[in-house]
Amino acid sequence: MSEIHAIFWDVGGVLLTNAWDHTERAAALEHFRLDEKEFHGRHEMVVSSFERGKISLDDYLDRTVFYRSRSFTREEFRDYMLSLSRPMTDVLTFARDLATSGKYFMGTINNESRELNLYRIKKFGLRDIFRVFVSSCFVGLRKPESGIYRLALEITQINPEQCCFIDDRALNLECAAKLGMRTIQMQTLEQLRGDLGKLLVKP
Repeated sequence: MSEIHAIFWDVGGVLLTNAWDHTERAAALEHFRLDEKEFHGRHEMVVSSFERGKISLDDYLDRTVFYRSRSFTREEFRDYMLSLSRPMTDVLTFARDLATSGKYFMGTINNESRELNLYRIKKFGLRDIFRVFVSSCFVGLRKPESGIYRLALEITQINPEQCCFIDDRALNLECAAKLGMRTIQMQTLEQLRGDLGKLLVKP
């Protein structure tokens, strides 16, 4: 078994709550009393461009919320979106311990829009943990497309069998595994520690 040299992490659902997934969108729709069917019809048309960094948060909001007058402001909606992000504190601490050990190259492979991604990187101190952010908004590719995993391998020049990718969704792990990366589906911190321990990974 090859020694693990690099650990790539999903962010939403692993280290932090999701930034703007169905749970967060549902909370915002209820909070601002928006029509769910109308919103999601518009959201689905632009979400790929939004997460690939092709349109800004303002563009996204123009097309999904503020295409007509509202009783709330853009700033109120944006602030609410940001407030939905919370740390998975125990997992974040564990990731920080792995980074501090200096044994592993630490990076992310995540789907996220630019403004939310940058906010979360700064808010939760992710620059102190990760050396590279292979985020959909920066690279124009989204999981589970094989290209985003291949790009992470090409950027770091680490052999796939020496890399481990952690995600909470099975589909996102399948393409990484096909490229030869070790994969772990995140469920709990205890389970994650155990699965990484089987790969001889520890702080």
